[in-house]
Amino acid sequence: MNEQPPRRGRKQLILMVLIAAVSLGGSYGLYHVSRDGGVWGTTNKGEFVQPPVVLADLDIRDSTGAPIAEGPNWWLWLVQDEPCDAACDATLHQLRQLHVLLHRDADRVKRALVGSQNPDRPDLRERYPPLEFLTGRVGALAPGIYIVDPLGNLVFYYPPKDSGKPVLQDLKRLLKVSQIG
Repeated sequence: MNEQPPRRGRKQLILMVLIAAVSLGGSYGLYHVSRDGGVWGTTNKGEFVQPPVVLADLDIRDSTGAPIAEGPNWWLWLVQDEPCDAACDATLHQLRQLHVLLHRDADRVKRALVGSQNPDRPDLRERYPPLEFLTGRVGALAPGIYIVDPLGNLVFYYPPKDSGKPVLQDLKRLLKVSQIG
């Protein structure tokens, strides 16, 4: 009559240690995969501007010659160091469409054509109001579209051919999570 009671305690202990080990090992593995940018890279579609550039570095001025500094608005810039051609015109049209698609956040964003010489053209001013024309030392910047935050940092860069949905998605996300501008 010496019956031994079942050893449930040992099985439960082994199960708890196994669950803890799998959880710890899994979280350790996920941390290292995400840290290296593996499966979970960034969600942005544009390229971060590297090295970081601020407005003060570019000496950007408006059409009256007044310097553009930090302000309450985000900017969508088309940087074009040459006179505006048909491709530039198509990109400006796309930027206007993106601005319309921002709906209630449209008043938080300004659009500008930026060049090293005054790019102001009356025909563009009439077709794309309220487009601003800015000048500055933009020779070091690649021609394309830039998103500039209210603190004066150039955040994202897009080639002119990618001026549609990728810009809109990133800009909407920035405006959604931003506490500034």
